[in-house]
Amino acid sequence: MELHGSRNASGCRFAVVVSRFNEEITAGLLRGARQALVEASVRNEDITILHAPGAFEIPVTASCAAETGRFDAVICLGCVIKGETMHFEYIASAACHGIAEAAAATGVPMTLGVLTALTEEQALARAADGPGNKGREAALAAVEMATLLRRLREETD
Repeated sequence: MELHGSRNASGCRFAVVVSRFNEEITAGLLRGARQALVEASVRNEDITILHAPGAFEIPVTASCAAETGRFDAVICLGCVIKGETMHFEYIASAACHGIAEAAAATGVPMTLGVLTALTEEQALARAADGPGNKGREAALAAVEMATLLRRLREETD
């Protein structure tokens, strides 16, 4: 037997955790994620947007959202841009590891749409409208995971 996720997530519920830091960029990621969810037949009332202050706060927000039992997947969106200090490395690492740990601990799929860019220009390019938008990619992965796990649970019931 083989199970695959679907591009149609009608009836699935999603939380989108988005960082306010680097808001010009994260707003683009959020637009891309919303568009992908609409294309996957997700109703607006099945999408909850949670605004975290920065990338460091994304994992705990995502974990709390998952623990409510209300969501089939959590989409994590943020942006960390390298500066002149080590701050970039610490925040990027904490965000990425924290999201992975939260997903493993809760059993709710969480997708990584946190950009780690060397320059603002790189980040803006990855948050621009279109198929290369990383928020869109994170949402599509969440759709696939939510529908895959739903099918898996149906097979085991």
